[in-house]
Amino acid sequence: MALDRWIALILLGVCLIYGYTAWFTMDADLAPFMKRNPIWPSTFPKVLSILGIIACLIILLGLEKTEQKEADIDYRRLTDYHLGQALLLLGLMVAYALCLRPLGFLGSTSAFLILGSFILGERKWHIMFTVALIATLSVWYLVQEVLGIYMRPLPGFIGG
Repeated sequence: MALDRWIALILLGVCLIYGYTAWFTMDADLAPFMKRNPIWPSTFPKVLSILGIIACLIILLGLEKTEQKEADIDYRRLTDYHLGQALLLLGLMVAYALCLRPLGFLGSTSAFLILGSFILGERKWHIMFTVALIATLSVWYLVQEVLGIYMRPLPGFIGG
């Protein structure tokens, strides 16, 4: 089996566990008034799990395959791919998750976007900072003010 199918099989298992959690365990402790709402806290995870399962099944069944044989990932030549960039981005994602509370949303998200674009090869610092700040402030404003969900914008030691 090709590498993409192995990855899809692993992701299918993750999506099934995530879907089970979303469908059967997340809503057990909801308050009675929340159970009458049309959208529950588990609605988005349910949709994500269904879409993930569909995408994994499409890959496993080979429905996305084209006639080209060159597009397959050769697991024997993994060093020919940009493996270092991928591993750095995965490490950056873990660091972002760990720094989100101590550094606040604005600082950690801006740093993640700037460092991520640097890892991917962007070297125009003025563009990286501008895009990262606009994206971070836009997402924070939409979540905080429009949706009304509190996100700590600043580090805890500053008063965020």
